[in-house]
Amino acid sequence: MSRLPPAIEALASRLAQPLPGHAAHRQMSPVPRAGSEPGYVPPIPPRRGGVLVLFYPCHDALHLPLILRPTYNGIHSGQVAFPGGGQEDEDADITATALREAYEEVGVPPAEVRILGHLSKLYIAPSNFEVYPTVGGMAQRPNFRIDPYEVACLLEVPLADFSDPANRCEEMWNLRGRQVRVPFFKIQGQTVWGATAMMLSELLAVMEERP
Repeated sequence: MSRLPPAIEALASRLAQPLPGHAAHRQMSPVPRAGSEPGYVPPIPPRRGGVLVLFYPCHDALHLPLILRPTYNGIHSGQVAFPGGGQEDEDADITATALREAYEEVGVPPAEVRILGHLSKLYIAPSNFEVYPTVGGMAQRPNFRIDPYEVACLLEVPLADFSDPANRCEEMWNLRGRQVRVPFFKIQGQTVWGATAMMLSELLAVMEERP
């Protein structure tokens, strides 16, 4: 496997240390957020899911791929997310879930991904999922191949765009019958909010700690 850019290589050692977790998630968390109440216990055991946070170089900058979900009759219809999905019996572990889903959705070959570590798990109450983000890196831009059934479009986002204050917004939304203060990233004309924004918040906090 080709050598990764130094900025990606350096991330592996940081991810092996304690993570900021909830403190970082809170920076981009809707308020109030279902399932975040102290002592909350899901009514039924949540399903485990894995997503892939994939770094790759493109045009002399680190990028991350995000996907826009198609419009369908479901909770996460039309939302921006990391490639990923629910764990299946065939998956050896949650990292295998993330790699399999990324291959199925956007054509990223698992064998070309160097696993760097993981971010903190995150519970998503509306779909009753416990999501585990796997962080990986590639030495070059993947030859993306989109599954149109699962992906409406691919967003290739420079990491710096998430740190730009001009791309951070906050609004009051009506979510499931109640007023909620929602922070979000405005990226390439799309709104990145909820669990995806919270995972990005932790990723940015970790990146900012590196020398």
